[in-house]
Amino acid sequence: MKRISILFVCMGNICRSPLAEGIFSHLVDVAGFADRFEIDSAGTGGWHEGEHPDRRSIATARGHGIDISRQRARQIRMKDFSGFDLILAMDRANVAELHRMSPGAANIRLFGDFALASGEDIPDPYFGDSDGFERVYARLFAGCRKLLETLGTDNASWRGKISSVK
Repeated sequence: MKRISILFVCMGNICRSPLAEGIFSHLVDVAGFADRFEIDSAGTGGWHEGEHPDRRSIATARGHGIDISRQRARQIRMKDFSGFDLILAMDRANVAELHRMSPGAANIRLFGDFALASGEDIPDPYFGDSDGFERVYARLFAGCRKLLETLGTDNASWRGKISSVK
């Protein structure tokens, strides 16, 4: 069985996308589906390349029993556009930047559309307080849970589900 590869993307890869990677990895492990997925995260910008996630992201995840402290920020690479089945951007600005980087990529989706079916942007909590990180965690958790329900239980037709989302 081919593994489904998912890349979560935000601007700097230190707040939202590491949380999404950690949450989804945790849910996949708990469900016993670790062999079905390849999960990673990246940023559209490279300012934090090699750094750990923001301390508030680490603390928020830890408060929910998830350890993201070993993750390292990286910038998206051109090979990611062909190497991942699904690239989920946290907001419309990152979707636009990803399309600018790879205009023909058909695997780029807004997290709020694909995982939450709400069309919402996941707000960047970087300039806020810990409450903002908790709110982001709650939205990411809800979306990651729905994402796993969609992709984890229906491996036979997951590609069709991706292509049917606008």
